[in-house]
Amino acid sequence: MTTLVDQIVYACDMFGTAVFAFSGVLVAGRMRMDGFGVLVLAAVTAIGGGTIRDMILGATPVFWVRDPLYIWVVLATAFFGMWLVRLPRRLPWYVLPVADAFGLALFTMIGAQKALHFGTSGIIAVLMGTMTGVAGGVIRDVLAREVPMVLQKEIYATACILGGILYSLALHLGLDRLSAMLICIGAVFSLRVAAIYWHLSLPTFSLERRQD
Repeated sequence: MTTLVDQIVYACDMFGTAVFAFSGVLVAGRMRMDGFGVLVLAAVTAIGGGTIRDMILGATPVFWVRDPLYIWVVLATAFFGMWLVRLPRRLPWYVLPVADAFGLALFTMIGAQKALHFGTSGIIAVLMGTMTGVAGGVIRDVLAREVPMVLQKEIYATACILGGILYSLALHLGLDRLSAMLICIGAVFSLRVAAIYWHLSLPTFSLERRQD
């Protein structure tokens, strides 16, 4: 039986899918790809992480095969995005990063939740949550011949790892599912937005010696 919480999560999941797909549209536009390229980048960004997660967990057929609405959301976002980016009036710069942070938080929670539903350990739930949030973006960047953002100094995957840990720990401590969900989403979203606002980043690794 579907609860109200499940319905809200599902609606937010569709929103996150659209946001991630739109980020794929923007990268495709920057690389001057054709319409098919736009669709590919939109799709892999939006559903790539969840697809890999489901294949690893054995949750087949994968989620978008069971529910084709995900594909329709990706297609609609791709076509709408190609039209939107040509408008002379653009959205404020912070709208997409903030929406992306919310989508990242939600995808992390969904990935960790699904892993635990399949009886995995907490550490696997953290990995599956992180993969759900970032793997699609990694595939997108590789196809666009860019260094994936999660492999650089951006605080992105780190936020997912924190959220997955808090979600698993909250359930382990006996908190109800809704509280664990809110803790996870709040932690990932807050850390990601703080990183955007204050330009926070992780230290980088380099083999070059410092010049005194």
